[in-house]
Amino acid sequence: MNLRKFVTAGAIASAALLGLAACSSTTGAAPESGAADATGFAVNSDTLVFGVVPDSVDTETNYQPLMDYIAQETGKTVEYHESTDYAALIEASIAGKVDIASFSGFTYITATNNGANLIPISSIVTEEGQEPGYYSQAIVPKSSSITSLDQFKGLKVCFVDPSSTSGYLFPSYNLLELGINPETDVTPVFAGKHDVSVQKVGEGVECEAGFAEDSEVEKSDKVKVIDQVMVPGAPIVMSGTLPADLQKQLEEMLSEVSIDQIVESGVKSADSEAFRSVFFSTEPVDDAYYDLIRDICKKTNAKQCQA
Repeated sequence: MNLRKFVTAGAIASAALLGLAACSSTTGAAPESGAADATGFAVNSDTLVFGVVPDSVDTETNYQPLMDYIAQETGKTVEYHESTDYAALIEASIAGKVDIASFSGFTYITATNNGANLIPISSIVTEEGQEPGYYSQAIVPKSSSITSLDQFKGLKVCFVDPSSTSGYLFPSYNLLELGINPETDVTPVFAGKHDVSVQKVGEGVECEAGFAEDSEVEKSDKVKVIDQVMVPGAPIVMSGTLPADLQKQLEEMLSEVSIDQIVESGVKSADSEAFRSVFFSTEPVDDAYYDLIRDICKKTNAKQCQA
């Protein structure tokens, strides 16, 4: 979230551009120290750690063009850091172990509620004219007779992760609005990833219904959508401990940039059909953009939102 659709395509190989260091192709371990170094960086002033959660099998590959672009424009090595789950990314951000990250809206709110110093920069749009945001979709097996959310009561229901915006927070809110407790009125199954949630629902064994983001649902012919709700776009964030001049540079680079601009700048890894299918441009977002999620946190009293 994903940079939501970044996790859906298989684009881009690692590259070093204009003689500058690009990203590591390994799953980078977080720095051993418990906080950013004395200069405000997670590791050091020559390195930017880019944190993500692996929402699907292609996560690292799909972030490569953006990391290549950041490496090229800043002259720094961009180190890929893959957290095992949303909670681990939140923990890493609170500890100052990431410099830039792709959060879900829910994860961003949870992290900042718990002391993470993060500044939202932008959100990805995948088509021209699109607003930041995506759909949390309620799905059932293709052959299911279920046609509405109020029929989920008593079922085995796949969620993605307790800290997933589109895979848990919004679904929980929508179920509660119908008088269905997502913890006690259904049997919750946490799939871990959006694509796995879709897969399990399609199989109809572990899960009779479920939720996932639209970019993963649309790839399956074994499920059908019976409801959906728009979710604020997942933010690209930067650490508020970074030097002010670098913060300004990252904001200028990432607030409003199109794929054509990235390609024209010399990042050849972005010039692929796969990447173009998941990235059109970024649109600026700020902290207030996520007030809807704060409101839903209050209404659901979700413990994951709490500081």
